[in-house]
Amino acid sequence: MGGNTQQSRYFNRELSWLEFNQRVLDEALDETNPLLERLKFFCIVSSNLDEFFEVRVAGIKQQIESGVSTRTPDGLTPTQCFKAIARRVHRMVDDQYRCWREQLAPKLASHGIRIMPVSELNPEDRAWLDAYYRAEVRPVLTPLAIDPAHPFPQLLNKSLNLIAEVTDPGMNRRRRKPRLVVVQVPSVLPRLISLPGEEGRHKYVYLGNLIGSYLADLLPQAEINGWWLFRVTRNSELYVGEKEENLLQAVETQLHRRLKGQAVRLEVQAGCPNAISDRLLKTLGLARDDLYVLDGPLNPTRLMMLAAGDHSPELRDPPFIPPVSPAVQDEPDLFTAIGKRDILLHHPYESFETVVDFLQQAAADKRVLAIKQTLYRTGGDPRIIGALMDAVRNGKQVTAVVELKARFDEANNIEWSRQLEEAGVHVVYGVVGYKIHCKVTLVVRREDDGIRRYVHLGTGNYNPTTARIYTDLGLLTCRPDVGEDATNLFNLLTGLCRFQSPRCFIVAPFELHRRTIELIQREAEHAKRGLPARIIAKMNSLVDTDVIDALYEASQAGVKIDLIVRGICCLRPGVRGLSDNITVRSIVGRFLEHSRIFWFENARQPEVYLGSADWMPRNFFRRVEIIFPVEDGRLRDRIETELLAIMLADNTKARLLQPDGSYVRAKRALGEPAINCQSEFMRLALETAASKTGKSGPQSRTLRPINRQLALESKNTPHAR
Repeated sequence: MGGNTQQSRYFNRELSWLEFNQRVLDEALDETNPLLERLKFFCIVSSNLDEFFEVRVAGIKQQIESGVSTRTPDGLTPTQCFKAIARRVHRMVDDQYRCWREQLAPKLASHGIRIMPVSELNPEDRAWLDAYYRAEVRPVLTPLAIDPAHPFPQLLNKSLNLIAEVTDPGMNRRRRKPRLVVVQVPSVLPRLISLPGEEGRHKYVYLGNLIGSYLADLLPQAEINGWWLFRVTRNSELYVGEKEENLLQAVETQLHRRLKGQAVRLEVQAGCPNAISDRLLKTLGLARDDLYVLDGPLNPTRLMMLAAGDHSPELRDPPFIPPVSPAVQDEPDLFTAIGKRDILLHHPYESFETVVDFLQQAAADKRVLAIKQTLYRTGGDPRIIGALMDAVRNGKQVTAVVELKARFDEANNIEWSRQLEEAGVHVVYGVVGYKIHCKVTLVVRREDDGIRRYVHLGTGNYNPTTARIYTDLGLLTCRPDVGEDATNLFNLLTGLCRFQSPRCFIVAPFELHRRTIELIQREAEHAKRGLPARIIAKMNSLVDTDVIDALYEASQAGVKIDLIVRGICCLRPGVRGLSDNITVRSIVGRFLEHSRIFWFENARQPEVYLGSADWMPRNFFRRVEIIFPVEDGRLRDRIETELLAIMLADNTKARLLQPDGSYVRAKRALGEPAINCQSEFMRLALETAASKTGKSGPQSRTLRPINRQLALESKNTPHAR
């Protein structure tokens, strides 16, 4: 996977990401998953590829056009990297659509969920569809002829279009030449049209196919020779300079340009003649490597409506309603609960409503003087935004640091940040040149013994919607050192103050890279001295070569290193003499693994850090991030013996990275129970919550052995010199 396996110390970043997307596709192929969950993974594969082309492939193509020849750490030039990407994606897309044709579509049909060709509908359905077309679809359509008087239209990014070859039967046969017509499939209409039908059976028609079947009505004077659907993906990266005087206006300007960026990919319907696809490629400035012929739906993400529909519950995962954390069950007043001791929240297994309640209580509490919060992706949730607005109305000082450049959420962030401003919230639009990616809320409260600061720190966004499907951790605390660091952080973000060395935070871009390497090197020194040394690190991506080199050196010193990396991993594990003591696993399951956890043995004095940053150059140098320690020993033990232990014991959804770049599923030892860490966390959360109310359920048969195993491994691992 990228470069020469015998020589390269690193995997290629882009190809490693594609292997992650393959693991997502593997979940769609996995017949042990419920059918609609498999469909969901099938859709996510396409959604992921869209963003990959819009950003990563677009950037590589720009490098090629600019003549950049700098090699990636694994030794590939931009041209070589693009060629490798094209080969891998074509193979992946072929596998993805074979999964659709041979598995998902037939199984959906067997359960009464069918996507029908218009030609196979019965007379009643045809009559209903004809009425729907004339009332809802035809008035919105605009056929665009392509001829000397009508140049090829500007097609918007990711829009679905139809191209038809037509001739004019009224013209002289000698002068009659085929012409092309383009019809954009309206994005304002549902891409899947649900037909009325009997209970328990669901029939749908693709909007694009409906339009194609009615072309003769739309072009009454033309003879239709054929029609084919196609889709264009464009460069969608925002380019905001560091000297912009108005960041908000600069981002808005770039958003308008995004829809018409340079084309980077063309997807066409199977059966489209080469002459048509070649014409499209030439018009868009693309080559054959950029062409993807799809024998199935051109935009599978629109099939997500089937996964979200009201179909049979047996076709999806059992519902899970996260309980309220036991730490706050007995104390509805969160300020009192936090005052007693730090609270660790594990989402989505414990309800995110605790975080919402924290904001709402702060907004209503008469003793609260000020609220400050960083906002990256909120989804515009009215309770998060509403709490900040309510706080202003209640006379509190409220500040929101909004990141306008949160990719593909820019327009939403602009819209609701203006609502915040109109309500009287002090809105700061980040820092030019850096993304504000840290997740912090600071509440300043006057109490009987003086001012006390309450802080929420998280690994994920303040987004109640994604908090139901992303795994994240949050810490609620009123420790004075944390409050002081949070105060200084907001002063840095809002007042352009100089960076002050924090008491407990580790902050990027100022020190996180250096401190991360120092923590790794400390474990290596412990190992060399014969002291217990181990690293367990969980993150989304591992790319930074300096950190990877430090991990290699620690491995050679005898440090046992377990990495849980969901996505990109450029480190090559298990190479003799280089990374013998390093294992890398990726967990892809029902929830998106998103938490970042960094555990260091430290000679039997464990240190645990949580935070918002992956080990990537962008997080170290181009974002404002924080990593924060877990000081409460009880919570540190929980992270070690519960969270990390169960994830390392997963033998169902975990895949292990091999030295050659491939991933293999974790193997279960003979007689060993199947362990799905996400299922274990759901069960554990429900059992713990039930025990607090006196309704305890059966205890886990696997939890205690896992914990004991981790404790033994972390304390008694032999270290090579």
